[in-house]
Amino acid sequence: MGCSLFLQFLIVKQPDSLVFQSFSMRLAGYEPRVRFFAFLFACYSQAEHSVEDDIQFMQAALEEARAAAEAGEVPIGAVLVLDGKILARSNNRTIRDTDPTAHAEIVALREASKLIGNYRLSATTLYVTIEPCIMCAGAIIQARVPRIVYGADDPKGGAVRSCFEALSHPRLNHQPEVTPGILAEEAASILQSFFAARR
Repeated sequence: MGCSLFLQFLIVKQPDSLVFQSFSMRLAGYEPRVRFFAFLFACYSQAEHSVEDDIQFMQAALEEARAAAEAGEVPIGAVLVLDGKILARSNNRTIRDTDPTAHAEIVALREASKLIGNYRLSATTLYVTIEPCIMCAGAIIQARVPRIVYGADDPKGGAVRSCFEALSHPRLNHQPEVTPGILAEEAASILQSFFAARR
């Protein structure tokens, strides 16, 4: 009884928690005690990440987004971090590379994979200014990136929670941890300013 009440308290405190949503789907058939400890473990895992670090690396991704805007590309930036250091950084290059797959996330994953000599990017965190699309979500799953941090939601094509929930599908064998909303207003503002200038 006490366990159930405490779990309800935690859910109220984190109503939009993707961690809870993901765990609750995967553990729906288990008894409340198992779900409770799984949720606590997920919260503990998230607590290992510093908000200050997330902001710092998201600022680097925002710099990439601004660079994309200056090049006439849709301003989305990404950085891939390993052991507290930026392993790869990129921005949208679809126009410059004449490549529909050259989204910021894909370019960063390609660069990092070449650097380490492995397409499996375990122990990394991917920071991206806008919620990844379905293509990028698929690449994230294939690369086994364990954690995604993004800025603003993309209501027209986001594949984390806005249009699709690709990263938390219960049948997938890899479901990364997701932290949304880091410097979301700034990320959205860069995108809005870019499109406003072209109207």
